[in-house]
Amino acid sequence: MKKILFTILALSFFETFALAKEVNVFSARHYDSDVQLYQKFTDKTGIKVNIISGKDKALQKRITEEGTDSKADLYITADAGRLGAFASKGMFQNSLTPAIKAAVPSNFRTSKWTGIAKRARIIYYSPERVNANDLNGMTYEDLADSKWKGRIVIRKSNNIYNQSLVASLIKNNGKKATAEWAKGVVANMARDSKGNDRAQILAVAAGEADLAVANTYYLALMLSGKKGAEQQAAAKKVLPFFPNQGDRGTHMNISGGGVLKNAPNPENAKKLLEFLLTKEAQQHIVNNTFEYPMIDGVKPHPLVKQMGLGFKQDLETKVANYGKNQAAALELMLSAKWK
Repeated sequence: MKKILFTILALSFFETFALAKEVNVFSARHYDSDVQLYQKFTDKTGIKVNIISGKDKALQKRITEEGTDSKADLYITADAGRLGAFASKGMFQNSLTPAIKAAVPSNFRTSKWTGIAKRARIIYYSPERVNANDLNGMTYEDLADSKWKGRIVIRKSNNIYNQSLVASLIKNNGKKATAEWAKGVVANMARDSKGNDRAQILAVAAGEADLAVANTYYLALMLSGKKGAEQQAAAKKVLPFFPNQGDRGTHMNISGGGVLKNAPNPENAKKLLEFLLTKEAQQHIVNNTFEYPMIDGVKPHPLVKQMGLGFKQDLETKVANYGKNQAAALELMLSAKWK
């Protein structure tokens, strides 16, 4: 009996030890470079990173349905709105450690999740058809100005990046003003919304529109040549513009992650989050994904630096507001006939 009991205890110990040497990441980020980064974490800590990749809705559905049986430790995705919406369902535990709190500005994190990289959603323009002086002092709010009628391209209303942008406008200007703004933007569209962010930049390069709204890393990706010579040439035909420099600053969003409430290895998940916020990891991220670093002391990729380094970021609007205002943002966009 003692031998059996010892065997059970031993098995239990080894099972616990095995769990303590791994972390299960459910990631909606689609970068091969992230896999390389996780390997660096394993090399440093001995903690194996098991990765389940997929689209947000599928991953969230699986985590939710598996409940206490879920093996997911850490959920990583792009966009604060997605993290906020999942957090509102009670899916995260406290993910904030002293190291994370010290590294990440308060407006880019909550107690449940933290940003690991930043991205700016900006305006692109054709220097052939738009005088740079016409953009002086321009804001996101000015996209509804009738002088841009038939000249703007932007993604569909179901795009999470647009929903977060509109959510930030709701936070700053209120629902009524933002609803009118959305109608103005729709009236100014050069065509019905379609395609991804690169498609908007390509439309300006092709002369289909004069202004586009897209995230900064898409232009850098195109300029890098990783999407082919044709897109690289098109990217050189547009210029970036950072809105709202005279007030709150340019809209910022994040890639981020949080430790799940049923995580079997929560401490390892926190260690991985902390690692992702080290200078080594941050430099790896910005050099491969063209995002902005979350921490001080790390420079963006040269292709991002050349777009402008000294721009004013919106550090007033907490990204946690994106999830809170996400449903309202989509509702008013649809009401404005934003396809």
